[in-house]
Amino acid sequence: MSKRLAALIAAAMLPALAFAVPAQADAQYPYTLTDVGTLGGPQSFINLPGFPITGQGAVLGTADTTIADKDYPNFNPFIVGVADPYLAHAFTWQDGKRTDLGALPGNNSSAVFQVNGGVGAGMSETGALDPHTGYPAENAVLFKRGSVINLGTLRGGHESQAVAINDRGQVAGFGDNGVRDPVSIFGPVNGPGDPGWVTQTRSFIWQNGTMHDLGTLGGPDALMTMLNARGQIAGDSYTNATPNPANGGVPTTHPFLWQDGHMRDLGTLGGTRSSTSWLNNLGEVVGQDNLAGDQASHPFLWDGQRLHDLGTLGGDVGTANYVSDAGDVTGWTFLPGDSTAHAFLWKRGVMTDLTGAGSSQCTFAEAINDRDQAVGGTCDGQVALLWTGGKQYELNSVVAPSDIHLTEATFINDRGQIVALGTLPNGNQHLFLLNPTNKALGAAASGVSRQSGGHSFMNLVSTPAKRFLPRR
Repeated sequence: MSKRLAALIAAAMLPALAFAVPAQADAQYPYTLTDVGTLGGPQSFINLPGFPITGQGAVLGTADTTIADKDYPNFNPFIVGVADPYLAHAFTWQDGKRTDLGALPGNNSSAVFQVNGGVGAGMSETGALDPHTGYPAENAVLFKRGSVINLGTLRGGHESQAVAINDRGQVAGFGDNGVRDPVSIFGPVNGPGDPGWVTQTRSFIWQNGTMHDLGTLGGPDALMTMLNARGQIAGDSYTNATPNPANGGVPTTHPFLWQDGHMRDLGTLGGTRSSTSWLNNLGEVVGQDNLAGDQASHPFLWDGQRLHDLGTLGGDVGTANYVSDAGDVTGWTFLPGDSTAHAFLWKRGVMTDLTGAGSSQCTFAEAINDRDQAVGGTCDGQVALLWTGGKQYELNSVVAPSDIHLTEATFINDRGQIVALGTLPNGNQHLFLLNPTNKALGAAASGVSRQSGGHSFMNLVSTPAKRFLPRR
């Protein structure tokens, strides 16, 4: 955190043009690299889960403006994740045009998760402070035709976020309801002294101008992850309010699938804690679930009928991060001995090690498209990766050489366009778009990398709080 703040302060002293990095378009490379830029400030960020790039190539993110944040150093951790001296606004970028989506009136920051039919779903600070947390409060909003529409909160609540929107006009998200809850899903996220949410976390669907609480599976909290085109919502819910010592005091948690007013318990792999990652348009759900005894957790797939244990690459822990509409799954698992992890592709009942069993490199896959191209990075957050055609590529090697270092690839659409995080020479972070060219990929990169790196498995732990905090 201190390094980032120092970089922000240093950035403020440099001309804005110092951050305008042109697209790298050398024809001999299989991808061109474009810096989607900022809103005048030093850095840009990404909010997940969500769709940081649409099927038409529009990039979504949150970027620093040049406006000082009057709340600084106080901050809401769901906007950019750290104390930022600048206001950050949701933006879209397409074909070289960057659009500031704005925020609610006042000195407020905002973020966006998804855009459908020209309407974005996200959140904005309101100008008030949450009386329970002391954070600047944020509300779920829609970004529509240059306006920011406040969807409000659940009754009694002070915080809400709109995470997903579909073409039916349904919006899904989560928020607090003001009811005291000693086991709230969102405990302290800002470190010592942060109370976190001390109220119940509930999920909602907003349709026809009204926000509805989805309810729970019996416990006080439920946290949604994704809404699909069919109006289904997937997430996790407490089934009771009893702290479980085997899970660090978290009550028993099951994955759910909500549709038409009914929340269905998807069951478990035998343990007492789940973490849902993604929902596709067929109603298939993936994530991580503990096995009996809560000493191991495996990737799971709900196929519409039952919950499947996808197994691992030999270790005790793994998670499924994404399921494509083709039904193929990607994520990561530990290898035998639980000392390193590799990205995997699960397809038709078979799990493939994307990095290669002989590699000591620690990797994870974040997302996959319908062509089975997967993207992610190394566990130390230093190298962005692509898997395609049975090979692993470092993204820094498939674009023309530059002074940009790509650190993590977060999403890939069915066109093969990739959104990645990268670092500028001054240490600031920007979002980057990689566009495929007509050059054959295999000719430009060295295939599977065998480099070893730092193994920071804390980056791989799948918890509700980590899923919804911005990449930075």
